[in-house]
Amino acid sequence: MKQTLKRLKTEKLKFQRVSVPAFQLLTTRLADAEETLRAIRTGEVDTVMVAGKEDSQVFTLEGADHAYRVLIESMNEGALTLTADKVILYANQSFARMVKCPLEQVMGSSFRRFLSAEDRATLQPLLKRAGKSGSKIQVFLHVGDGSKMPAQISIRPLAMNGFNRATIGLVVTDMTEARRTEEQLRALTHRVVQVQEAERGRVALELHDNITQLLCAILVRSQTLADKLSARDGSAKREAIKLRKMLGQTAEEVERISRNLRPSVLDQLGLVAALRATSTEFAERTGVSVKLACAQLTVRLPADTELALYRILQEALGNVEKHARARHVTVRLRLRTCVQLAINDDGIGFDPEHRAARRKGKGGLGLLSMRERATYAGGAFTVKSIRGAGTEIEVRIPLPPRATASSAERG
Repeated sequence: MKQTLKRLKTEKLKFQRVSVPAFQLLTTRLADAEETLRAIRTGEVDTVMVAGKEDSQVFTLEGADHAYRVLIESMNEGALTLTADKVILYANQSFARMVKCPLEQVMGSSFRRFLSAEDRATLQPLLKRAGKSGSKIQVFLHVGDGSKMPAQISIRPLAMNGFNRATIGLVVTDMTEARRTEEQLRALTHRVVQVQEAERGRVALELHDNITQLLCAILVRSQTLADKLSARDGSAKREAIKLRKMLGQTAEEVERISRNLRPSVLDQLGLVAALRATSTEFAERTGVSVKLACAQLTVRLPADTELALYRILQEALGNVEKHARARHVTVRLRLRTCVQLAINDDGIGFDPEHRAARRKGKGGLGLLSMRERATYAGGAFTVKSIRGAGTEIEVRIPLPPRATASSAERG
């Protein structure tokens, strides 16, 4: 057919020696041939019928599957097939619209052109393993207008092609809307946490300024009452003494709750002092040994970072008290290119994947809360745990340029 096309073009150039009707016929035949070739290249035809002297012959194009192609073309996701060299053998219109390039410029080009150097390096090993199993990766595609589009790529091995070379199938999903929704949800959750912290501060102030003072006044009155009762009053004096003791314990408990709601030591003395106070109070109350090793901070960290790390330690120690059955806990605060908080216990441990699966029920909310708090501060949260071998929680939050500290640690 290509030879026929070449011949027709030659005949078109000699239109001076051809009559007008014959020239129009040749022009029509040439346009039909070009349209047929275009349709074959883009996969729009399944079969080609060639008329002969005696009968017509029907040729089925190799690999043609009209129903399958209609499905692929109707997808919202981009669909591609690549050679081992990352050359795009096929791409649907959805992918061309995603990268804002004409389809004819996409097909036959290298898929690498749409990726950054970093994403290429990440994708390379996944494509090599694609012959054995599928995988997914999130990247930023370089779009024709110069922008970048977040996308998820699903990689699947395909059958051998006509040249005995395996091809790779990609399904590309535009993650722009998903990322936008995720950012909005994170911003909303961050706002909820800010409101929650403000409410905690208000309640802590009410407890400290009102309830605690009232309890202290009642404690003084009960002490006066106990002093006025003589030994002859017997049981009445003993009850007054018990009442005074209970009031003292209640005042201490209210004060502890007030400190946990909004620790004044964090605002006034900084993160290290707050971590030390919380660890000491936990050890005295539960009997669990806590070893604290903190780097010396020469400047204050951002308020969000300090609060996030403090709350994560609180939550982690709460989990140790409720679930871990640990005897020893180690808390380390390090500073390098980021601030790192690591909390280890020698408790019974757990299965993190099983706990994550129970998140919708009664389990996993503590880990979720810690992870979200680390995310709010721009950090990363990891948890490692094995049944019977304890748990390790680690938080890494980037340091602002002005936050410098010595690497020396103190216990």
